[in-house]
Amino acid sequence: MKPSQSPIAHQVAYESDPSSLLPTLPADSRILIVRLRSLGDLVLETPAVAALKTWRPDLRISVLVEPRFAAAFEGNPSVDEIISSVVLSTTALQIRRRRFSAVFNQHGGPRSALLTGASGSPARVGWKDHQYSFLYNVQVPEAREFYGRSSVHTVEHRMSQFYWTGLPRGPIPPTEVFAQADARDSVARKLAANGIGSDQAYAVLQPGARLAEMRWPVAKFAELAGWLRARYGIASVVNYSAQEKMFAQEIRAEMQGRAIIADNLDVRELIALVSSARLFLGNDSGPAHIASALQRPTVAIFSLTDPVQWRPLHAKSRVVTTGAQFEHPRGDKAILIHDSRPVAAISVDEVRAACAELLEG
Repeated sequence: MKPSQSPIAHQVAYESDPSSLLPTLPADSRILIVRLRSLGDLVLETPAVAALKTWRPDLRISVLVEPRFAAAFEGNPSVDEIISSVVLSTTALQIRRRRFSAVFNQHGGPRSALLTGASGSPARVGWKDHQYSFLYNVQVPEAREFYGRSSVHTVEHRMSQFYWTGLPRGPIPPTEVFAQADARDSVARKLAANGIGSDQAYAVLQPGARLAEMRWPVAKFAELAGWLRARYGIASVVNYSAQEKMFAQEIRAEMQGRAIIADNLDVRELIALVSSARLFLGNDSGPAHIASALQRPTVAIFSLTDPVQWRPLHAKSRVVTTGAQFEHPRGDKAILIHDSRPVAAISVDEVRAACAELLEG
């Protein structure tokens, strides 16, 4: 904002020309980015945060996130403050008291929209076709209008809010997460208790996924674990979340003698575990994005989700798909229109070839 320009004049200016919002904010302005969950979505938020901070290091950037996922931003030098989203009324009061110069709703659901509206910020940014968009006084076009194509990666979709409000376009930073020393120590102790010392290479296997139809068979993961040990001397560590305990018995039965089970890890420990892995192999899920953000060789298996939107961005990553085809009614949404085979039909050979390419390339 120019020194002679009043806050009201500034608001009138960016409401008529949204691209003036970010460039004219006063030095040291406070910015809130709302992205409440889930793990992969939060990891994919980090490029936008890094791009904004690199361009304007003076801005003080806060992120609003549910407590169980806050570790996705822990140690991130581009984040000045992590605010926990708790009871709606308490959270609304908490962010209103901070008097943010601008709030960017990167989530899009009703709760995040209500919190954005309740923030009291003079600049409330959201996508114009999302629920409760009347709460935003800066409405961002959807991907088809903004990019000229509806099929975009999730990171591109997130970036559009900041491009629309004045962030100069340029190379998009990589995703980033940061393993903390105490979490590394905790994981090292747990691995050592299961016979994996500091000199033992290991792979992290992630047989879980949000939906049962997205899960490659555990027996095939187990076969890959045996192959990794026999061919490369790489041990396997299996991770699954608390929400996936309904098939823990199957995992333990299939992996017996082939892998150790790393259950009861929190997100901080999961990041630490993956940070030292020789390879990550799993279904499309949050941990796959953690592996990519940590620059670990990553093989991700896709079925009901579109790799165009959700693939790992790190160069040392490979995707194996069912060949599904999708339509994109908006930048953050994909509709399955044809799937030539179920995820279980993906062969061990297909996945093994992707792993070998990364391990031997």
